[in-house]
Amino acid sequence: MDYYNFEALNVPDDHPAKDMHDTFYLSNSGLLRTHTSPVQIRTMEKSKPPHRMICPGKVYRKDSDLTHTPMFHQIEGLVVEEDASFAQLKGLLNDFLEDFFGEKVELRFRPSYFPFTEPSAEVDIRWKKNWLEVLGCGLVHPNVLEAVGVDTKNYSGFAFGLGVERMAMLKYDIPDLRAFFENDLRFLKQF
Repeated sequence: MDYYNFEALNVPDDHPAKDMHDTFYLSNSGLLRTHTSPVQIRTMEKSKPPHRMICPGKVYRKDSDLTHTPMFHQIEGLVVEEDASFAQLKGLLNDFLEDFFGEKVELRFRPSYFPFTEPSAEVDIRWKKNWLEVLGCGLVHPNVLEAVGVDTKNYSGFAFGLGVERMAMLKYDIPDLRAFFENDLRFLKQF
């Protein structure tokens, strides 16, 4: 699992995400996936481009506060085709966020770093006078594509990942993300 969660995604051995305080490691040398990106790697290994996929799933990180939980649902998207561009990615995400929130949403793309994308960005939404990160994205790093046998002279790609509960938190103005996991039927029946 370490291969699909980290190595195939160009994550170096000394990357902080691999630390014991960030990742749930199991006693049998396995781990609980920290994102749904391993599905993208497995898909690209099994078929030739072009690729267009959406991958939902549970992911696990050692994090718990108002806007983070140790387990959450993530949706990732991947496009690998001739001439995939950051402009396409930005347009897709802008359209999606406006459709999801049903209005003109104030958002910003901010440079970031992910080992599996280059360039990388995080998208923030204005929420209660503050900016709150809702997703990470970027062009798929050539090392990732080459590791699964994709010819980077002919193909490029982009990817994004977002937390389902975080999106619901923003859409329905929920102050504490952990409320989704407290089994309070009065709260949950609203959805």
